[in-house]
Amino acid sequence: PEYFALADQLQQAYGRLDGLLHNAGILGQRAPIEHYDVAAWHEVMHVNLNVPFVLTQVLLPLLRRSADASILFTSSRVGRRGRAYWGAYAVSKFGIEGLAQVLADETSGSTSVRVNCINPGGTRTAMRRLAYPGEDAARLPEPASLMSPYLFLLGPASRGITGQSFDCQ
Repeated sequence: PEYFALADQLQQAYGRLDGLLHNAGILGQRAPIEHYDVAAWHEVMHVNLNVPFVLTQVLLPLLRRSADASILFTSSRVGRRGRAYWGAYAVSKFGIEGLAQVLADETSGSTSVRVNCINPGGTRTAMRRLAYPGEDAARLPEPASLMSPYLFLLGPASRGITGQSFDCQ
């Protein structure tokens, strides 16, 4: 219901949507698949993959009304090459990469909507501290320093670029 309420509010206020950034995510457990808690798996998959799918589906009609719309999914290095103990997080990011590829192929040529993925890389965030508690966070870039690639992919300068996966670093 919240998805539809958001779409209705955007429709009433703007009549279209020019950009959608999927950047929310949770890490979940760092455990072997054999010992991964099923409820935790479902929660990570819901937040990291199912919510972006549903939100995109509900907002796609508004994105199609834009002359220059961009959907940008935040991915991860572990969503391109699996790593031990990354469990649901890695699998959800593989799913995000696949969702973006499928959606880009479906919208290419028939709409102005472009769809891409971006991997911010190691960044000074709370999630990174959870994943790498012994790492020297001072050596990592602040999230604000990575805005340029995001703004490029969401803005008109990236018109025509779709179905790609980029690294910020």
